[in-house]
Amino acid sequence: MQCKVVTVGKVRAWYVYFTIGVFMVVAMLAGSLQPLVSTTQLAAAVPPVFQGNPSQPQIALACNVFWGEEYLPDMLKTLDENNIHITFFIGGSWANKYPEVLKDMANRGHELGNHTYSHPHPNILSKEKNKEQIVKTEELVNSVTGIKTNLYAPPYGEYNNTVLLAAQELDYTTIMWSIDTIDWKRPPPEVITERVLKKLHNGAIILMHPTAPTAQALPGLIAEIKKRGYTITTVSDILK
Repeated sequence: MQCKVVTVGKVRAWYVYFTIGVFMVVAMLAGSLQPLVSTTQLAAAVPPVFQGNPSQPQIALACNVFWGEEYLPDMLKTLDENNIHITFFIGGSWANKYPEVLKDMANRGHELGNHTYSHPHPNILSKEKNKEQIVKTEELVNSVTGIKTNLYAPPYGEYNNTVLLAAQELDYTTIMWSIDTIDWKRPPPEVITERVLKKLHNGAIILMHPTAPTAQALPGLIAEIKKRGYTITTVSDILK
């Protein structure tokens, strides 16, 4: 019986010393790694841009293109008739299907931005996967038009620090908006016009898409914006 007691006592003592040793090693490692962890957490990206210069009566039309190619000819015609250049944020997979439409936009003098390749939810992607989406589209747009994109509009308007850092490290400015037409829901053209005009302000970035009601609303919307004393231009212009 005494032998068994001594054995158990030795096992318990060994376990206690082992536990204390593990705790001390973990504590030391945590202390040595803490500066690295803190530095990583402190790395913060530049915030996205929601509007341009508030002192200038200029607004920008930002059109995200991942579908709706059938409505683009009418929209481009309207923009030509009004001598207006806007910013089209291009989806890479769309551009791969319609390179001639993309080339037409560029030839007409419109600004081209980056809207990822496959329209994923950026917030669930790693920094490297976000970069892959941007770079793949950048290379495709450049191969078709000779233009290098430097403005980035994340799909769904999603962004977090990882998304912003991915764009920033690729020398992109992340662009959001201050007025949303919500035209992807296909409201009547007059609803799109009302949504824009009631929020119109200096430096506004107006988000739209190529839809039938957008194409129908565009001529009257442009006329009313001009009537109110605003110049319609690209996103880059209103950031100056």
